[in-house]
Amino acid sequence: MDASSSEQRTSRNQSEKERLDRNLEELLQELRVALPGVQVLFAFLLVVPFNQRFADITSFQSTIYFMTLLLATAATVCLIAPTAHHRILFREGDKRRIVFTATKLAVAGLALLACAMTGAVIFVTDFLYHSTTVVIVGIGVAVLFATMWFAWPVKRLLDGR
Repeated sequence: MDASSSEQRTSRNQSEKERLDRNLEELLQELRVALPGVQVLFAFLLVVPFNQRFADITSFQSTIYFMTLLLATAATVCLIAPTAHHRILFREGDKRRIVFTATKLAVAGLALLACAMTGAVIFVTDFLYHSTTVVIVGIGVAVLFATMWFAWPVKRLLDGR
């Protein structure tokens, strides 16, 4: 490609359009990994109230359950939204906006999923133990998600600058 080309090439020798296509494709692949997790959690949460022992839960467990259900719902919305946005807007020629919006929704969806999964672990732990074990496990799970899903990649991003 010569210097008179209208599209600037990146270090991967890609045009902006090619880079956006690749970014969208990679994002959709990543969402295919996250979606089954949120769908299984959501399905689990939807059937829990129909269990015979659900009537015996405490007020705390009921609150944790409902908050977790709402977090899983919000995670599902955010993780599926990029597909809907792409399907509706793909012919508008603004792939840049689609990719950047989808990225923000995916990160928000993963944060909500981490909170929902932490809530589910707290709910089950409290149902089983009713003690300080709940606090220890809840904090441990939250720290694990925060570290592995967010802090570690953000640290690497900041170290690379």
